Amino acid sequence: MSVIDLRSDTVTQPTPGMLEAMARARTGDDVYGEDPTVNQLEAELARRLGFAAALFVPSGTMSNLLALMAHCGRGDEYIVGQQAHTYKYEGGGAAVLGSIQPQPLEVQADGSLDLAQVAEAIKPNDFHFAQTRLLALENTMQGKVLPLSYLAQARAFTRERGLALHLDGARLYNAAVKLGVDARVITEHFDSVSVCLSKGLGAPVGSVLCGSVELIGKARRLRKMVGGGMRQAGGLAAAGLYALEHQVQRLADDHANAQLLAEGLRQAGYSVEPVQTNMAYVQVGERAEAVKAFAAERGIRLSAAPRLRLVTHLDVNREQIGQVVSTFAEFSRN
Repeated sequence: MSVIDLRSDTVTQPTPGMLEAMARARTGDDVYGEDPTVNQLEAELARRLGFAAALFVPSGTMSNLLALMAHCGRGDEYIVGQQAHTYKYEGGGAAVLGSIQPQPLEVQADGSLDLAQVAEAIKPNDFHFAQTRLLALENTMQGKVLPLSYLAQARAFTRERGLALHLDGARLYNAAVKLGVDARVITEHFDSVSVCLSKGLGAPVGSVLCGSVELIGKARRLRKMVGGGMRQAGGLAAAGLYALEHQVQRLADDHANAQLLAEGLRQAGYSVEPVQTNMAYVQVGERAEAVKAFAAERGIRLSAAPRLRLVTHLDVNREQIGQVVSTFAEFSRN
C-alpha cells in the first residue's frame, strides 16, 4: 500500500532529475568558501530576490535564527506573530541563543500583523525596556498569502520607526505562484529573507538567508558559532538549484490539489477553511486522534489536531486526493 503523507510538505522525496543533479555536483569546502555549487546557489538566489548576498544553511530554523541574531543584539526585542514559526516552533532559539526578547502579537485573519498594534508594542527609548529592533513577518502564514499592499505598508512603517524587517519566507514561492508574480516583488520590501528549499520546492535539505553584505557577513560568523558550517555541501546545493529551475511553477498543482481536497471534504460534511495555497485546515474537534488512526490504517499519514492541517505537495497526486476524501467520508459515517 502506497503511503499518502499529508502532515507537511517537508516529507517530499527528491525527484530523479534532482538526484541526477546532486550526483553531478562539483564540491569543495564551504566553510572555506570553496564549494562552487554552494556559491552558485547563494549568488543565484540573492540575484533572483534582489539582495547583495546570501548564505546556505542546513535548515529554516537556523536561517531565521541567524537573521534574528544578526539584526538584534542581546537584550533587544523583535515583534512577531503568536503563531509565527520563529516564535512558536523554533525552540525559543532567539531567546535562548540570542538573548533576544520576542514580543508576540495576535495574527490577523489574513496572516498579517495589525500595524497599529505593532506601533503600540514598540518600546519607548527608556532603559527600563528592551530596545525594539525588528519586525518579523511570515509568508505564507498558515497557507495564507500576505497582500502586496500590506507588505508595502509594513516597509514604510518600519522605515518610519527605524526598524528592520525580516521575512520568514519558508513558503515564499507558494506565495509568489499564488499571486502570479516574481518572488522578487515580495522580497523587495524586506531587509532579510529566509527561503526554505526543502518544503514545496522538494529539495532534501537546506534554506538560504538573503540580505546585505554586512548582514550576511554577521550571519556567516554566527552560522559557524551554532555549528551550521558544512563542508562538501555542493550536492545539497545542487538540489536547491534544481528546485529553483524546475519545481517552482509546479507549486500551482499543489494549490489546485488543496482546493480539490477542501471541496471534497466540504461535500463530505466537514467544515474547511478557505484555501489559498497548499494547506487545507479542517475542523475535526475531539475526533483528531481517531481520524488519524483511521486514516493510518488506510495508508494516509496525518497530524492530530482539532484544527487539522492537511498539506499537499509534489508527492501527492489528484487520484490520491480522491482517496483521502473517500477516507474522511467513510470516517464520518462510522
